Amino acid sequence: MTIYDNESDDEIQEKDILQQISENIMIFMRGKYALDEIGNGKNELAFCENDNVIFTIRIHKSRYDFLIDDQCISVSDLETLNTIKKLILKKKKPNRKPFAKKNAIVSDCGNRCDLCVHYTKTFSEDFLIEIGRRILRVYSKRKKTTKAIEKNWKLKNKFPPCNGCETGGIGNQYDCTQVRCAIRSGVDKCLNCRKYPCELSNVGLRPEIHTKIIYADDVTWAILPYVPKQYGN
Repeated sequence: MTIYDNESDDEIQEKDILQQISENIMIFMRGKYALDEIGNGKNELAFCENDNVIFTIRIHKSRYDFLIDDQCISVSDLETLNTIKKLILKKKKPNRKPFAKKNAIVSDCGNRCDLCVHYTKTFSEDFLIEIGRRILRVYSKRKKTTKAIEKNWKLKNKFPPCNGCETGGIGNQYDCTQVRCAIRSGVDKCLNCRKYPCELSNVGLRPEIHTKIIYADDVTWAILPYVPKQYGN
């Protein structure tokens, strides 16, 4: 969050609370539900299943409006957000099945290696390509058609292989940003740092209310494996 010199303490506090609400609701929704996130590119985000809108969030400068059935509830504090969560749970039962943890391989920064497009020991080549396409759809800064994304995948090696942290990670260099930060912090890995999870360890898409279009399967394979505590991992 950017803080400007001319902002009052109340304005800074208000922004901090809104940021907490934003992160809180997205972690809650992605942790419990596999739903399409359909933004209008401006000020609205709807959670949908098979084109059926479960509820909608409208973004305002000092609040979020939650539209559930015929109700419009303004949220500017965490207490009201907890009320919203209860309404969502009444409207729709959770449908997210968490990734199995039995054979999980966790990186030093807390992400799931066994679900990562870079990791070479888990998926078939075809499935790695499919995950790669999903990641490009979610993280690309420019709007691209599916054909353009697939062409980009074929032309450039966007996702170099990785055999795990014990071999030095991507490129076997032992020099990823998280490793360097851990060394500066006097710990052997992010998971043992008192600041974990922090913005640096969250290498994926930050959980926050947005106005993009992100489909449920892309949330599953392009977001959840890369964001600690995004779905209870």
